[in-house]
Amino acid sequence: MDKIRKGDEVVVVTGKDKGKRGTVLLRVDENHVVVEGVNRAKKHVKPNPMKGVQGGIVDKDMPINVSNVALFNPATQKADRVGFKVLENGRKVRVFKSNGELVNA
Repeated sequence: MDKIRKGDEVVVVTGKDKGKRGTVLLRVDENHVVVEGVNRAKKHVKPNPMKGVQGGIVDKDMPINVSNVALFNPATQKADRVGFKVLENGRKVRVFKSNGELVNA
């Protein structure tokens, strides 16, 4: 079970985009995620009329390491660490470490 999943709202903790907030668009592999509006790079794209792609310079979101992002806690309005808890019915859920509330995603 992953601590950070697709659709989660995260805060960048370190690096050039420190403090930025965005949603996880894609889980690339075990250690990398793509976050909306974070770690942007300019990509030169060739035009392809067969696919209807226009050429030019495009901004592309690049992967960032999972260790450089933290889950956003709406209750405290800050980045927070994530832990796991097993409920009475046997279901394993994610909880925020600071206040113990469930992560609703």
